[in-house]
Amino acid sequence: MSLDVLTTYGWMGVAILLWLGLSIGSFLNVVIYRLPVMLNREWLAQANAFINENTGAETDNTSGEATPEPTFNLMVPRSRCPHCNHQITALENIPVVSWIVLGAKCSQCHSPISARYPGIEILTGMATLAVVALFGFTPLAVAACLFTWLLIAAIFIDYDTQLLPDQITYPLLWLGLLTNTFTAGIVPLSDAVVGAAAGYLFLWSTYWIFKLLTGKEGMGYGDFKLLAALGAWMGWQALPSIILLSAVAGLLYAVARIVSRRQSRADTIPFGPFLGTAGWFALMFRNEILSLFQLT
Repeated sequence: MSLDVLTTYGWMGVAILLWLGLSIGSFLNVVIYRLPVMLNREWLAQANAFINENTGAETDNTSGEATPEPTFNLMVPRSRCPHCNHQITALENIPVVSWIVLGAKCSQCHSPISARYPGIEILTGMATLAVVALFGFTPLAVAACLFTWLLIAAIFIDYDTQLLPDQITYPLLWLGLLTNTFTAGIVPLSDAVVGAAAGYLFLWSTYWIFKLLTGKEGMGYGDFKLLAALGAWMGWQALPSIILLSAVAGLLYAVARIVSRRQSRADTIPFGPFLGTAGWFALMFRNEILSLFQLT
């Protein structure tokens, strides 16, 4: 990987691209927090509607109409401090800079602001630079940046909630197939299609074998879809290395948490963060990884 493609456009170009990545990271912080809340509200509304329809339950007010909830989506309401409900101003929402200037504290109640927020912004900015450095200013680089941003959101949502939303995994899958169809791509379309099918079926089969043997669920359906998406991007050839790398990383993480007494052996850990991380490195270092596993 080289920064030649970036320095060709001068350090101002590098700075603009980095700022774009930081800004996308700021938005991803919103997605990571709000999308699970939005899904939970949607599922609860559907469950209540089903119960009311089948039991004839009455609504919760005298007018006979359900009380509408305040609008809550990725844009509304404006971001607020979770401690004092202070609305974050534009100057307090500058990626990384605001966190530093505010001393990692709310400007009103002085409650601490987690370092994770600027961390995700910096991660997104650096990953965006790395993608463009590898693929250049090309349609493939644009698609790979979208892949990276969606993957970061999926990783942190799964880490927080053990949920991999279809709203992220399906676009990742279709984006991979379309990228390998209409751009220079990573692999031929046939390899991408086989990779998507093989990725899903491998973890689906593993899930059912484990459940039949133990009576327990070893992973969620979101993991199947995420590996299918990674197969759609990198082809079936990359799947063994992605699975092995993610399994080893997940095992080491679990052992470290057990040794540090942060969890017991009975506790579950999300597999998506390890799949997603291994998938991103497979995108960036596909040839090297395949050579390492002697699959080229």
